[in-house]
Amino acid sequence: MKARLLHGLAVASLIGLVALGIAVELWLAPLRPHGSWLVMKVVPLVLALPGTIRARVYTLQWSSMLILLYFAEGLISATTAHGPAVIWALIEIALALVYFVCVLAYLYPIKREARARRAAAFPPE
Repeated sequence: MKARLLHGLAVASLIGLVALGIAVELWLAPLRPHGSWLVMKVVPLVLALPGTIRARVYTLQWSSMLILLYFAEGLISATTAHGPAVIWALIEIALALVYFVCVLAYLYPIKREARARRAAAFPPE
């Protein structure tokens, strides 16, 4: 139950980050009028989406590190932007943080079990 909730929150926050990234760069607070090529920043998130939906451990591991770039971008934007762009940056920070925490909490028991199996297979001498 807890794992399903964590996985669901991770998927929802990743989809939210993709949607927010597209919306901000094309309509909400674009760098240039009518959007910019910065919308391409969501491509790595889109690439992580299928593996995240399928709860693939490897994808969850690398995407949890990738998401920190979006967290950092949100922090920079929140401290340097003006007007409504600050709100979008704060939402980006929140979504990235939710994803990161949920993925780590989801992976923790999986990694602990793997370590226990490895220790049982190769006991210390």
